[in-house]
Amino acid sequence: MFVLGFSHYNLCAPRDVLEQLRAFYCDVIGLKVGPRPSFDRPVYWLYIGEHDVLHLIEARIDDVRSLNVNTTFDHVAFNCVNRAAVERMLIDRGIAYRVAHVPGRSQIQLFLRDPAGNGVELSFTQSDAKNFLSN
Repeated sequence: MFVLGFSHYNLCAPRDVLEQLRAFYCDVIGLKVGPRPSFDRPVYWLYIGEHDVLHLIEARIDDVRSLNVNTTFDHVAFNCVNRAAVERMLIDRGIAYRVAHVPGRSQIQLFLRDPAGNGVELSFTQSDAKNFLSN
């Protein structure tokens, strides 16, 4: 097999939405803006530790057509800890979410949307679920 692992995903959006996405993924999800190549338009590379996992890029005028195509993208998932603190933060920020329990696994998921409407999953182990806020 030639695939070695997951590299990153990319979201392309108009400048105002790009800034909202950067703020969301940094302030809510906890990613950090990090080094990136010098592109000819606004770009953010967001990191978990030393790995860039999300690239945000400003859409050009000719990109706008492609922003309205049908897609099969549903959500991106992050492994997380401190479920109670995360839920409190989401509630404090007025961010709607739903809770799901993975059948047959010790896994609980919080599903929410980023400012552009993309799905985001925050996944917790059952052992981290003690003292959680919702069922």
